[in-house]
Amino acid sequence: MSIPAVAELVRSGFVEGHHYGSVVAFGADGEVDWSVGPVDRQMLPRSCNKPIQALGMVRLGLDLPPTLLALACASHSGEPFHLEGVREILSSAGLDESALQTPPDYPLDDEERDAVLRAGGGPTALQMNCSGKHAAMLATCVVNGWDTGGYLAPDHPLQLGIRATFEELTGERAEVVAVDGCGAPLLSTSLLGLARAFRALALAEDGPEHRVADAIRRHPEWVSGTRRDERALLEAIPDAIGKAGAEACYAVALPDGRAFALKVDDGAARARPVLMAAALRRAGVDALPGVDRAALRRTGEAVLLGGGRPVGEVRALL
Repeated sequence: MSIPAVAELVRSGFVEGHHYGSVVAFGADGEVDWSVGPVDRQMLPRSCNKPIQALGMVRLGLDLPPTLLALACASHSGEPFHLEGVREILSSAGLDESALQTPPDYPLDDEERDAVLRAGGGPTALQMNCSGKHAAMLATCVVNGWDTGGYLAPDHPLQLGIRATFEELTGERAEVVAVDGCGAPLLSTSLLGLARAFRALALAEDGPEHRVADAIRRHPEWVSGTRRDERALLEAIPDAIGKAGAEACYAVALPDGRAFALKVDDGAARARPVLMAAALRRAGVDALPGVDRAALRRTGEAVLLGGGRPVGEVRALL
């Protein structure tokens, strides 16, 4: 199956380009309600995998309070509370920032990055957006008495345990073990598998799955940041869970069993929230009781500027 256009760039009423990709939507019954493009091919979900990785760690003995468990699922913005949270996870395991093997980076959030630059600071492992996940991985190693120096190796007991959980929840074998941007093993699945895993988390009423889902629901600013579209989406839809990833991946699930996963083929970040908002509207989520329809709509707005003023938009084709 070829990859179809899923969004168009409309400038001054003229369609000047397209984004291509795939989307899948599960109904509340767990069956595929509709899909666009190939959704059964293996792909790299990037940071959408983090809640599943966090579940693997909780199953292996990681015990964190909800805010810090949400941070273990995060691609955080590098805001002060995020950085202090990472330090807290490390300290609880008797470690410090030197144990992190995240590549040095600036905060993901533009305002936080600019603040670091104004203060004369530079990139650090702590500021890298995956440091919460890495701190949680290190804490899981300490709980189990495993080597912390090699925690990123695919054959490390930590990573093998995470893989077992990942394959169980997705219902698929991870055919590819790549290296993510943070250096951690990156497991492949299909969009079907990704949506299936998020659905399992969202439906859980107890146990480790519920702990992870509840942390995301209650503390979305810890999973992303105070100024991010992911936070706005989760606050607009009561009890939803979700996680975005690099290369324009996104997964969202509702407590009624509906689940959504998408991938923009060219990795265009601007198309990611546009497509998810459109997918949720197509499924009627905006009409559910308690949903902030205006806030949900705003998460899917991507304005094109001309001369400093709005002249167009990125428009979903779902």
